[in-house]
Amino acid sequence: MNGILTSHAFLLLSLAAACSSGALTQERSAHTTQNAVAGKKAELQNTEIQTQLDQIAAAAKGKVGIAAVVLETGGTVSLNPRDHSPMQSVYKLPISMAVMKQVDAGKIDLEQRVRVTKDDFGSRGQHSPIRDKNPNGVEMSVRELLRYAISESDGTASDVLMKLAGGPKAIQSYLTELKITDIIVLNTEKELGQDSQAQYRNWASPEAAVALLRALDERQGLSEASQTLILKYMVESTPGAKRLKGRLPVGTIVAHKTGTSGTEKGITAATNDIGIITLPNGRHLAIAVFVSDSPADEATREGVIARIARAVWDKMSNE
Repeated sequence: MNGILTSHAFLLLSLAAACSSGALTQERSAHTTQNAVAGKKAELQNTEIQTQLDQIAAAAKGKVGIAAVVLETGGTVSLNPRDHSPMQSVYKLPISMAVMKQVDAGKIDLEQRVRVTKDDFGSRGQHSPIRDKNPNGVEMSVRELLRYAISESDGTASDVLMKLAGGPKAIQSYLTELKITDIIVLNTEKELGQDSQAQYRNWASPEAAVALLRALDERQGLSEASQTLILKYMVESTPGAKRLKGRLPVGTIVAHKTGTSGTEKGITAATNDIGIITLPNGRHLAIAVFVSDSPADEATREGVIARIARAVWDKMSNE
């Protein structure tokens, strides 16, 4: 009798185990299917955004490099992210960051007065409100020079700040400390204005530009006060209203720095914008768009940047 009961108990246990095993198998299968569906959906979305970026970039009829990353999650989108593009005034951002590091170290004082002379002025073709307002030179604080360099993209301010920081080698040394290798700063704005080929020697990759934006966001080697000041001037920046900001919803916070070359023989070497965009969910999108060697008109070049920013914004806002 006991043997029969034991056999029945064993049978019941076996059946229960089989049912449990079957349920677990079904559950795992369901998870596997869900993961596969999610994976295919993500792959489809990535294919769609890449196709969209290719189509938008084609309108420039030149070279377009894009890198974008959501700083909190690491989600990325890119197109030719390692291509080298002339920076033009984008390089005012690493110059300003290098200056602020020296401010933090006590080597430079934000309120110290600096004499700006005629020798610091670039050519008439280069953008410089300081030169235009003060044809005989002027004395201003480092803080004022930073605002002019970032918010108004003033070439004179940038050159004076570069000299104050120790020249191009000091800027390059700062970038090396950040472990950013694909940004090269060799010349002053004045030198860029004297030699159109110099801009190609002062280049960045979109990927490296985004790495610089991440360094700013994470305060790598910068105090909170220095980071806050730089971001403030970037948000207040007036050039490039039709670039990264062009198609974003009104009120979107965009801390950015533009770069623009002249046009020679119908070709514009650089139409750029890099920045940190605050997404609707509160996360931050670091993005760099470089449009190089384009025969398109200004409206088209800027429109390409605006459409790219909106496409990436739409994708990243929904993730």
